[in-house]
Amino acid sequence: MNIKQIPETKIIYMRRTGVYGIENKNLMENFKKWLKDNNLFNSDSVILAIPRDNPQTTDPKNCRYDVALVVNSFNDIEQLDINNDVLESGKYAIFTVEHTEEAIIKAMGNMFSEIDSEGHSLNARQPIIERYAVKMVENNKCEICVPLS
Repeated sequence: MNIKQIPETKIIYMRRTGVYGIENKNLMENFKKWLKDNNLFNSDSVILAIPRDNPQTTDPKNCRYDVALVVNSFNDIEQLDINNDVLESGKYAIFTVEHTEEAIIKAMGNMFSEIDSEGHSLNARQPIIERYAVKMVENNKCEICVPLS
């Protein structure tokens, strides 16, 4: 676990609303195809997966899930039919894990106790972010970024 300040981040994204599961994976695949079709995907790309709601406190059918691409500017993508947003800066606990579903699930199960044991607390106002930098994914790694208060 590393503690880092993540700066304000511009993103373009696609969203689905519904029960978290296989449809989120399908959304990610569709998003990556859309990025490639629009020449926005390259070796420097950073893709984010952002579950916006907690299914324990939000009706699962109303849970929002975003897949996003970090962009430097919205100027080049204004003509494209895609959502955009700016993620707030904040302090995050960053966990680097194997890029497998099993490793991510295991990390999600252990990280909150690790955060707590290090004396940090979760910032429930910000979403947990899965970060997939292409260069890391090529090495079978990804990051889980947990917001801290």
